[in-house]
Amino acid sequence: MIKRYAPYVQWLLGSALMLLPLVGWTEPGIPAFTVETDAQGNQDYTLTMQILLLMTGLTLLPAALIAMTSFLRIIVVLALLRQALGTQTTPSSQVLIGLALFLTLFIMSPVLDKIYDTAVSPYLEEQIKFKEAVEIGAKPLHQFMIQQTRADDLGMFAEMADVQLTDPETVPFKILIPAYMTSELKTAFQIGFMIFIPFLIIDLVVATLLMSMGMMMLSPMIISLPFKIMLFVLIDGWALIMGTLANSFVVAGGSI
Repeated sequence: MIKRYAPYVQWLLGSALMLLPLVGWTEPGIPAFTVETDAQGNQDYTLTMQILLLMTGLTLLPAALIAMTSFLRIIVVLALLRQALGTQTTPSSQVLIGLALFLTLFIMSPVLDKIYDTAVSPYLEEQIKFKEAVEIGAKPLHQFMIQQTRADDLGMFAEMADVQLTDPETVPFKILIPAYMTSELKTAFQIGFMIFIPFLIIDLVVATLLMSMGMMMLSPMIISLPFKIMLFVLIDGWALIMGTLANSFVVAGGSI
């Protein structure tokens, strides 16, 4: 049995001996994950570290899209609109997410353009370091989030974190992000409440008419749904909703 596998063992040992010189020629280590310091004292990561940080950031992109942009308010309002219409799954969730995504890109375009002009473009042209580009690129997004965040929500999270807020520009993201999301949810539900009122009136009128006619076994939703859709189409509801959502955001001192 041992003689049967002897040639294979000899071949593996020979291959290992041939690879020993290559092991001896290799360097003791590759400086891939290091931090470089220039003459001015500024620190910068190596290219390998920058790529690693970039790939890690891409995995957090969906969370950042929800927590740090206008996407949260838009998708909540659209979901409440579908609920108010009573159309169940029409439009589908994929359609609502796609609409919210592209409306988010439209609203965030001034912020994204500023980030590209001040941080991404100089970094690609090797005018600034990676760490400096991240700090500069975070400022426009920080300013956008501060403009949409309520002062009471910001103060609540600052109090829980035991942080004294003196200047809005110096608010850390660990406080700003939850305060921003709380404010966005409040605003979205306020808009959703205003959307619900006309459709609720239609439901009440239809339900009252059916009860007065003795048709209690007939669901009011079956009768009120066509009237709600007709009302929504006649007032050009989609344009009103999209315009209201876009104008509800403030960017650089004014509405979109």
